Amino acid sequence: MENLSVPFDRRVWQECTTLRDAGWTVHVICPRGSTRDTEPEAEIDGVRIHRYPLRAATGGPAGYLREYGSALWHTARLARRVGPVDVVHACNPPDLLFLPALWLKRRGARFVFDQHDLVPELYLSRFGRGEDLLYRAVCALERLTYRAADIVIATNESYRDVAIHRGGQRPEDVFVVRSAPQIERFQPVPPEPELKRGKPHLLCYLGVMGPQDGVDYALRALAALRDELGRTDWHAVFIGSGDAFDAMTGLSRRLGLDDRVQFTGRVPDADLVRYLSTADVCLSPDPRNPLNDVSTMNKVLEYMAMGRPIVSFDLREARVSAGDAAVYASADDESEFAALIAQLLDDPDRRARMGGIGRERISGRLSWRNSQASLLAAYAAACRDRTPGRPATRSGQGSDRTVER
Repeated sequence: MENLSVPFDRRVWQECTTLRDAGWTVHVICPRGSTRDTEPEAEIDGVRIHRYPLRAATGGPAGYLREYGSALWHTARLARRVGPVDVVHACNPPDLLFLPALWLKRRGARFVFDQHDLVPELYLSRFGRGEDLLYRAVCALERLTYRAADIVIATNESYRDVAIHRGGQRPEDVFVVRSAPQIERFQPVPPEPELKRGKPHLLCYLGVMGPQDGVDYALRALAALRDELGRTDWHAVFIGSGDAFDAMTGLSRRLGLDDRVQFTGRVPDADLVRYLSTADVCLSPDPRNPLNDVSTMNKVLEYMAMGRPIVSFDLREARVSAGDAAVYASADDESEFAALIAQLLDDPDRRARMGGIGRERISGRLSWRNSQASLLAAYAAACRDRTPGRPATRSGQGSDRTVER
């Protein structure tokens, strides 16, 4: 993978440990983190991790060429060190990891494509240009990735439909492995009123802060909550980071929200649980665009795991995930988003009911247990016409099957 480090990427780490428990020897090739996951080599809980240095893109297309070129070179270099594998499992973005996957396929591996994002929709959502050369290029790379894959893993049914209808995959070769929070990681603790900074209510945003993530919508909605509805009985905490972090703190200042909006950056799990346990309402402000409408937002699932009521814009997959655990504002309507926050702040009984619905959905059909079964079914399909039997790789694990991510 290229997008995040491991084990920081929770979905990938859960997949790794599931495969390990099923008897696979697991190697991960990924970038180094900036503040964590910084060691070049690590073995954590029986998973061997090979990390490479990577500088995030700056300066437009040329920056992405440098980033992706460096990532591909390091990935190929480390893949040679790992040695023979039975399955190569690549997570996008970008849709370029089919290149080292093809090299491993020629040496007998099966290729499982784990589609975390629809990159053409991501491009449209960020840049809004559907006819230029770069858009045609990302569409072509997606087609090549689908063509190279033996099995596709989709994060939800919308992505599965794309893999089948746009990617030309056979339905039996596409498996939905939903991202799901680990319940043991999201256990509520007693609320801490001091986190509310002297206000009756705490609002919370958790997640990445990129151009398509809607933090700007949330901030404008909070300004409307104050200015249009006259509500000053709240403090808001925005947890997370991303390439729009500085722009969002600047927008908060321009909106005059510095006295009631706090940006924490990334925080340890214990602090995350403290904030979410104290929050009265959680925010999912992703605007409607070609990507967000069909994507499952991890923050929504994590809010639900913590039993928090949610305000969201009306997106197709947001409704699939949250159901009645959220209330939905018309797409991109910041004033309606603010009004729904106010309604929930005034109705503690409704907040409690919504929180209970969310926890029940997470412990039921949206649990990681269901995703584990689907992941292992995908691997069984990848190996259905062969008998795994390679020796263990140099990690020294006892499994006779090796997967490289």
